[in-house]
Amino acid sequence: MEAEADVAPIDDQADVEKVLAGNVAAFEGIVRRWQGPLINLAYRFCHDRGHAEEMAQEAFLRAYRGLAQWRKDAAFSTWLFSLATNLYCAELRRIPAPSVSLDDVPEPADPRDSDGGLEVEDRDRAVRRAVFNLPTKYRETLILFYFHGMDVSAAARSLSLPEGTIKARLSRGREILRGKLPSLLAAPQLKEAQ
Repeated sequence: MEAEADVAPIDDQADVEKVLAGNVAAFEGIVRRWQGPLINLAYRFCHDRGHAEEMAQEAFLRAYRGLAQWRKDAAFSTWLFSLATNLYCAELRRIPAPSVSLDDVPEPADPRDSDGGLEVEDRDRAVRRAVFNLPTKYRETLILFYFHGMDVSAAARSLSLPEGTIKARLSRGREILRGKLPSLLAAPQLKEAQ
């Protein structure tokens, strides 16, 4: 996870213990440490900054209310991101994001060009747009794995799914993208092979 390397787990544990002991102000430390990463995660789900901030705020509210449920058998950040991911997934199922057909994603002007005629940023934007328009179960998995940098086991915990299911969804999601965006996905492979 993005900010996890900068955070000492002892800081989270100390703040949780203070909050559970009645020092409500200690929750501010948790919010300060994890606000950016939770908003970034939410943004990757909904692609709307205002909505992402609202979803992160709701995740903190639920975390505060459920602090006693953290069993300390995993890092606090794992528990927090799992709670947030479940909330974000539920929110997107409740109010689906506007979507564009994968067929409407622009194809490169000349597929013979090494970058398909698109600049790297344009290609990345097109791939992200394609990912955001995948069926929910594949989109959620790809977002956590590729855009949020979670490994298979962290994504599995966040989505409350077996690791094998995550691997299958990653594979199927990539397969769908390869079918819809062959030129965009082949260009980086050509550069790597040279």
